[in-house]
Amino acid sequence: MIPSSVLLDGGDEAECCILRFPDLDLKDPLPLTAKSNLKAELDTSVRKKYAFAKKKAFALFVKAKEVPAPASCAPATCRAGLWWKCCEQTFKDLTGIHRHVAMQHAPDIWQQTGLILKQLAAEAGTSTNPASAEEADRLCGPTCDSQELSDRLPDTRNISLDELTSGVGEVLLYYCYREVKDPGRLCGWQKSLCQHLHLTGKVRIASEGINGTVGGSKVATSLYIEAMLSHPLFKTILCREDFKSSAGGAHCFPDLRVGVFEEIVPMGIDPKKVSYKETGIHLSPEEFHKEVEKYLSQATAAQNDTILLDCRNFYESQIGHFQGCLAPDIRKFSYFPSYVDENLELFKDKRVLMYCTGGIRCERGSAYLRTKAACREVYQLKGGIHKYLEEFPDGFYRGKLFVFDERYAISSNEDIIAECRYCGTLWDQHQLCSSLHCRQLVLTCPRCRAKGFTACCPVCQEKQLTLASSPSGRMVKEECECTDRRQQVPAKRI
Repeated sequence: MIPSSVLLDGGDEAECCILRFPDLDLKDPLPLTAKSNLKAELDTSVRKKYAFAKKKAFALFVKAKEVPAPASCAPATCRAGLWWKCCEQTFKDLTGIHRHVAMQHAPDIWQQTGLILKQLAAEAGTSTNPASAEEADRLCGPTCDSQELSDRLPDTRNISLDELTSGVGEVLLYYCYREVKDPGRLCGWQKSLCQHLHLTGKVRIASEGINGTVGGSKVATSLYIEAMLSHPLFKTILCREDFKSSAGGAHCFPDLRVGVFEEIVPMGIDPKKVSYKETGIHLSPEEFHKEVEKYLSQATAAQNDTILLDCRNFYESQIGHFQGCLAPDIRKFSYFPSYVDENLELFKDKRVLMYCTGGIRCERGSAYLRTKAACREVYQLKGGIHKYLEEFPDGFYRGKLFVFDERYAISSNEDIIAECRYCGTLWDQHQLCSSLHCRQLVLTCPRCRAKGFTACCPVCQEKQLTLASSPSGRMVKEECECTDRRQQVPAKRI
């Protein structure tokens, strides 16, 4: 972030700079309606000060990113011999740097706007006027001087850029269910935190909590964990063990995506109707291991009394699963409720042992299953397969663990349990279906791919050829037709 001294001591050059920068529509962390209502209450004078402060904050942020353009740069393409560098990118024109700052640094501009508003109020001697300092707080939230711990970023002044951006790093996976009264504010802080630490990945925020998977250097991910553990919302709930880590880094994700959603894991049901608070009984990896061992060792009658249920999508369980599990052939987690509804007899009076990648899908999935009052007992693996493999790398989970990033899978053993879709050769490396209308994950070995079998099923292969021969039609992403032909309940357990 720009130090406040830089923003507030820009001098005449900065004042001139303001006139040249547009008042871009920043992605404000406050909801638009709330911001509009607040601004409507202010008088014209204060609104003008607000607009001036935002322009000044934006202008000085951009100015701080100026670097001399190469001597070889033609005057026509170099504005006053300047380029701009930000977030390891070089921008050769104002439009590019403006767009980048507006989209990626709105929280920074937001904070500094508040600082400038307060300075203007102090200079005018009106700090006691509700339409000055108080309104600045209402519009922009607390500034750096009075910010809560939740809005502070880790101090990285003694950490080199190389340490923060090292290619050798890890990927973190975590979630936390708890009431979040202001998801927009938490979203703004998360985005600033990840950008500050050069992390990539995906973070979902909702009124029910947060769900994230981020990648970066080990220094960056360590600072991220510390920031999360010290956040007032999470410090009494989250602990270090709640963060699952695996080898990787920022390169495992194409970009950073942080947003506010209705659910932190998309099951498609209002969290108020099926709450995480109604979840099943959590079992530690050791407890779960003992339960699975007992389940696998007992006779058929005992097995009929217990179901080992994989809550993940079919392409995940395809390449790795617990021995003896029941794996629903669903493509999305939002199909899980329908799967349960259509197969309630399967769960009637049974003990259910549920598991998923990191535990989050079991939180809502077990809660939904319990609302049906069909099962005798519902248990779930705490920390998911991730935590289980940390303690039992050679346990009852065989094959690879599917992950939702560019690695596709991680492994703790050498087992290959999946087969090529076309020839049956052992193969567990997913690739996207080549049919643009589908783009489902498919297992095709190199030999079959060389023969042109690159789609997820013959239906898609045929459709791909049809579309290729008549490319005039608009491509529409749709679900593969072979999805409806799968058995929702396998004839036998895996």
